[in-house]
Amino acid sequence: MCTTVMVGAGAMADGSMIYARSDDSKSHRATRLVHYPAGKGPEEFVALDSKFRCPLPAERLGFSALEREDLPYHWGEAGFNDEGVGMSATETIFSKKEVLDLDPYVEGGLAENCVFHIILPYVHSAREGVLRLGKLIEVYGSAEGFGIAFMDSKETWYLENAGGHRYLAKKMPRDLYFVSGNQSRYRDYDPAEDIASADLVSWASEHKLFKGTFDFHEAYSLESQNDKTYNYPRVWYLQKMFTPSVETDVRVNKFPVYQKPDRPLEIADIKQVFRSHYDGTEHDPYLHSNPREPYRPVSIFRTINTHILQVRPDLPKEIGCLDYMAEGMADLSLYLPLYQGVTSYPKAYGVGTVRSQKSSAYWLFRKVSGLAMMDYNSYAPIVKARYAAFEEEMAASQKEMEKEFLELYPKSREKAVKMLQEWSDKWLSMALRVASMLEEKVFTLLTRNTEEEYRFHGA
Repeated sequence: MCTTVMVGAGAMADGSMIYARSDDSKSHRATRLVHYPAGKGPEEFVALDSKFRCPLPAERLGFSALEREDLPYHWGEAGFNDEGVGMSATETIFSKKEVLDLDPYVEGGLAENCVFHIILPYVHSAREGVLRLGKLIEVYGSAEGFGIAFMDSKETWYLENAGGHRYLAKKMPRDLYFVSGNQSRYRDYDPAEDIASADLVSWASEHKLFKGTFDFHEAYSLESQNDKTYNYPRVWYLQKMFTPSVETDVRVNKFPVYQKPDRPLEIADIKQVFRSHYDGTEHDPYLHSNPREPYRPVSIFRTINTHILQVRPDLPKEIGCLDYMAEGMADLSLYLPLYQGVTSYPKAYGVGTVRSQKSSAYWLFRKVSGLAMMDYNSYAPIVKARYAAFEEEMAASQKEMEKEFLELYPKSREKAVKMLQEWSDKWLSMALRVASMLEEKVFTLLTRNTEEEYRFHGA
């Protein structure tokens, strides 16, 4: 489950930093948008769906979260806090059997259901987020395998855990990018630069988990036959999208951990990555109506959301930190810019029930994609064209709004943030109307086409 992309500031055309991830789970697990204000939070985190619990600091920072309505203050996906620190949790990864035999996952330990809400409200930098997460892993143990990212105005960090009590975190290089698909990707370890559990190398050496020079993947990570069709193709394909000049073998896990793009990347490139499905090739499952395609694509129907966290360090954090979020399957959805300075959303975005509801933004976007998947080659072009036109229109308005914001901000931060909030409310509401019109249009076409297929004419 999930695909991850990180891009350093030197590899982006606008000098921003990117951490992006799709949450691939079950399509009925709807997410909602919530903003929690600064102040006193809960004294203890008590998981609703596991045995995990831990004390929390008395005061929390304000923060935004993508979370499930059936698990309030739980299972956070992504967001920024008041200090402009962003977090995304989690990319599912796996430790190998030999490691788990020696240091098994801890029942009731730290899992993806809890990490977001016990870390993001309490950290003031990306590095501090890594250190807090590492300490929690050491104290409580990990209940499962995961990769988790933190970013601020200076750096992006990504942590991969290993077994029950170990981890390795590395800072994203400036001029490169990183892609991952449900596998630990790290190899080398630099004690002078990286953050890791104290016995990361010595413990692996003691138990003869690697040969020669320490290799984190070799020592701790699972390699299975399933990786060759489920994980390798995504890494291979995404690196091919960004760096077509470099040839790699899709069958062999020798993909560079970090790669340099052939040209500076833009937000549009990151969006396209998460909409991709081996487009137009023999492995495109939607073009060929082949749900048994062996290569697992990036964009799949059971994606709950895709979020592209972007930090533009030269701008005020209110507009410099934003999340381009697409509800459901990104290929048939709409990316919406969620700014750090926005503290509320139209009511529909706060409804994320496990059953379809007319009041839910998630379920509206999901209905459009669900209808389009009834005949992808007939209906998907209609959906994608309308969403593309809306995104283009919104981007033009976004550019004008940010210009106005920067002119107003030195004079009155309060007025600038108020203007930002009004812009967000307007465009998020307009997105619902666009999706609603698409729902009716595609359903009308589906009705007509079904009638043609089952006509049973009389005389």
